[in-house]
Amino acid sequence: MRKNSSSSSSNNNNNNKNNHNGGGGLVYSTDTGRMCPACRQPLASCVCKALAKAVPAGDGVARVTREKQGRGGKTVTVVRGLALDAESLAALGKRLRAACGAGGTARDGVLEVQGDHADKVLALLLAEGHKAKRAGG
Repeated sequence: MRKNSSSSSSNNNNNNKNNHNGGGGLVYSTDTGRMCPACRQPLASCVCKALAKAVPAGDGVARVTREKQGRGGKTVTVVRGLALDAESLAALGKRLRAACGAGGTARDGVLEVQGDHADKVLALLLAEGHKAKRAGG
């Protein structure tokens, strides 16, 4: 009986040495590289990044704006507020860019189409069944 309790207490001491404050852990390993701080797995096989890429929260209304500031004088049509996952957002962005005959990108839940295509993008979003409205000036 005494032997079992001493072995369990030595296991607890080992666990306490590894997680002395509960929030620490291995940051880098020469075998696998960087480690995820949340799930403590190598970044290549991180299980929590799949959970983090959930659908962005939004009110379901796509807001189409035209921006020029901070872009070197170039005009860009920006669509925000679409509650789509990354793959669906990229596919929608590709259809919008093809219809407008322009380049652009889809990142961080925002679609960007190069040029002033706000009216055309708004019409295409409404035709595809999305709630959309013109925002800004």
